[in-house]
Amino acid sequence: MREIWWPAEGTPSLTSPRIASCGESAVTVEFCETIDKAANRLAVALAQSLSATPLPGIDEVVPTYRSLLVTFDPIQTDMARIARGVTKRLATLPVAREAGREISVPVLYEGEACLDLSELAAGKGMTTDALVELHLSAEYEVAMIGFAPGFAYLSGLPEPLRTPRRAIPRQRVPEGAIGIGGVQASVSSVAGPSGWHFIGQTPLRLFAPERAAPFLLEAGDRIRFRRIERAEFDAIRLADRHIAR
Repeated sequence: MREIWWPAEGTPSLTSPRIASCGESAVTVEFCETIDKAANRLAVALAQSLSATPLPGIDEVVPTYRSLLVTFDPIQTDMARIARGVTKRLATLPVAREAGREISVPVLYEGEACLDLSELAAGKGMTTDALVELHLSAEYEVAMIGFAPGFAYLSGLPEPLRTPRRAIPRQRVPEGAIGIGGVQASVSSVAGPSGWHFIGQTPLRLFAPERAAPFLLEAGDRIRFRRIERAEFDAIRLADRHIAR
């Protein structure tokens, strides 16, 4: 049975989140029950605060669109202490979270991962170049990392590009594919199955376990996509693989 620590009843909110057990060594801090930008920014801010100044016994914090997972060592602390500590931290959390990094992500809008660009543009009554320009025009924010190691879910997709997921998922989408799924955008970290639409590919490696920081992107980072041609794509990919060795 899932144990609710605070509040005992009611719908969670930004000012009164629900803190609930998630196994014997984790709790979730839930700010709402749907995808929400304000809740996501609060989850990222709380994650940044707990990472900079951890509560005793905390192992890891993982922000999502609407909540924060806090894992801890049950030998050093317990759920009640974590819940009290998180509640106290929220009361003193600055309104404006620390600004995320600004990262330029190069994208080739053709090639093996450009699986849906033409069909998507035709369905929206625009040229492929117009769709690409619209995709490039926005500033995105990394809302969360999940699904696969380093996979980045992005908020900020322009409204005209929002598209329901495919009825039949593909069994394999290449590493680095640039996606659109509903109101979200994404950058794939590794090859794998997906029901999203894909319009290009970045040569950057979002997940490299041999690096000191395996994930290239973090929740809270701000993303600008930059259009590149095949020659630059190949040069960046070659250099990245060379560094990895």
